[in-house]
Amino acid sequence: MSVASISERAAAVPHAAPLSDWIAARQARFEQFVQAHLLAEEREPRRLHAAMRYAVLNGGKRVRPLLVYAAGEFAAAADAALDPIAAAIEFVHAYSLVHDDLPCMDDDVLRRGKPTVHVAFDEATAMLTGDALQAEAFRVLANAPVPAETGVTLIRDLAQASARKACAAARRSIWPPWAFR
Repeated sequence: MSVASISERAAAVPHAAPLSDWIAARQARFEQFVQAHLLAEEREPRRLHAAMRYAVLNGGKRVRPLLVYAAGEFAAAADAALDPIAAAIEFVHAYSLVHDDLPCMDDDVLRRGKPTVHVAFDEATAMLTGDALQAEAFRVLANAPVPAETGVTLIRDLAQASARKACAAARRSIWPPWAFR
């Protein structure tokens, strides 16, 4: 895409509403999508579903979903196609936070001013919550209303971005050097 076409496309995007309105609308849309797609706490296994909801719906600025919506808006993508992409990225982010907070990692007891998942539930539930959120990210992405080829590309890109070297790289201090060869 040329610089001229990028400028033309940017100029065509309506800017009538303040940025704060756009952010609030996208955050609300995202929260509604996630509320509808995470299994209810009443479904078995209840404790796991409650912990997943606690980890994802426990506040946050939603910067990653906002970036997805902004890029999608620029590319003229439908919001319905962007919702699962935003959720998948946020689920991977939440899973990484849940695991990072565990006693075997940083042993944090608070996240966003609230007890971390392993404190609010227990360590085993926190481990399973992180694992389930990672799997849920790929499930929701696999069901995105996009062409099959696009879906495969999205899944591959998310897998590469969250692969062992990407997520574990920040934790190099606890792993032996041979783990990164």
